[in-house]
Amino acid sequence: MPVSNFVNTADIIRFLPEIILSVMGTVLMVLDPIINRRSSNAFGHITLLSLVAALIGSVYAYTEAGTAFGGMLVVDGFATFFRVLVIAVGILTVLPSYRFLRRQDAETSEYHALLLYSIAGQCLMASANELIMIFLGLEISSISSYILAGYLRDDKRANESALKYFLLGSFATGFFLYGVAFIYGSTGTVNLSAVHAALTGPNAPSPVFTGVAAALMFVGLGFKVSASPFQVWAPDVYQGAPTPVTAFLSAGPKAAAFAIFFRIFMTAFAPIANGWEPLVWISALLSMTIGNFAALMQANVKRLLAYSSIAHAGYVMVALTARSDVGTAAAMFYLAAYAFMNIGAFAVVSHLSGKGEKYQNVDDFAGLGQKQPVTAAMLSIFLLSLIGVPLTGGFFGKFYIFKAALESHLVWLTVLGLLNSAVAAYYYLRLLVVMYMREPSDATANAEPLTLGLRAALFLPALGTLVLGIFPSWVLEFAGKSSNLVK
Repeated sequence: MPVSNFVNTADIIRFLPEIILSVMGTVLMVLDPIINRRSSNAFGHITLLSLVAALIGSVYAYTEAGTAFGGMLVVDGFATFFRVLVIAVGILTVLPSYRFLRRQDAETSEYHALLLYSIAGQCLMASANELIMIFLGLEISSISSYILAGYLRDDKRANESALKYFLLGSFATGFFLYGVAFIYGSTGTVNLSAVHAALTGPNAPSPVFTGVAAALMFVGLGFKVSASPFQVWAPDVYQGAPTPVTAFLSAGPKAAAFAIFFRIFMTAFAPIANGWEPLVWISALLSMTIGNFAALMQANVKRLLAYSSIAHAGYVMVALTARSDVGTAAAMFYLAAYAFMNIGAFAVVSHLSGKGEKYQNVDDFAGLGQKQPVTAAMLSIFLLSLIGVPLTGGFFGKFYIFKAALESHLVWLTVLGLLNSAVAAYYYLRLLVVMYMREPSDATANAEPLTLGLRAALFLPALGTLVLGIFPSWVLEFAGKSSNLVK
């Protein structure tokens, strides 16, 4: 086949975000010896410009929606939604990184290049239409994330975090790859639509093989989204990694992993949904319960938010259990709301933690409302959204997820999910009480003023959280149009 018949201008346009991110990541590495490493703002500015260009490229690629490179990639509303989301998460990660890297004296181009490479992998995951392409995107994102988790090489906690993440992540990836091998051996294809057609055709493979493949992939993807019982890595990695990296891991890779979770199970494995639904049901319940009850006992804010992240993965798993377009749209909306409120909360933690990240306990936030009322107000918005208070994105996210579950007759899962939400309110409100009803701690009394980057890292997520809570239809309508994944 001539190359011109396989690659054309439309294919390049549909692959534009990944091209921009990969090229600019490489450019940053080349610029490292040229630009003074102390000139921290230069790398950050280049990264922000690259991410904005990739964001524009994602929107432009949607105008040429369709498959690319022989059907290996597909650009549709679903892919575009998650591309835009993970790039937005990248932008919100760079903003608090300016002060963090300067404070830790750890500025190099490697940090920003790895961030761009990881986002490129996530964009590839969102648009992949074949299991091999999904695997490649997953590995590009994961390897970059492993290194970012251990970016502070002189910090023992970061080293431990990166090692645990790498070892357990590699093990989980092996499970996913075995699942891909089982599917290829059973159906002779790795294209998601072709797998769906093979499972519904007259010569459908044995349900034993397809069931094993689905279970193996579930293990790999369950790890990536920190769903129970594959969540044990999350608290240690979130606590040990640099705080901006933790914010990134909690939102970007998780959103991309859920994108392929839904893409695979709602497309390729839709014909055997009766087999995997109970598994997802149990995982959703365990994730919500373990995450929320473990968070009750945490004194470290990063560990608290890590267990909270596990619980929120459970809520999204409820949407997957619903097995409907409504559930898929609800999950898309929820992941957008979660990205804003969680990355904003971690930005506050990064601001207060100080050099060496020594101020991370709940008690360190005492008196924040008195010393820095604007910062406390921003964190209050994020915490209230995580609880699910009306007029925040978190409220409508949970509302639509549980609505989709009820429409799919998942009454018990809905009831248990609502009870879990009530439990979660306690540990979020505890942080609010400490901020507004305690005398200032050393951390809040000596907190530095907000820089321009930190202001943007707080105000933009807060604005997004409120917009999704007051005008949810803007995002939900697009998600609803993009939720039908079976082509």
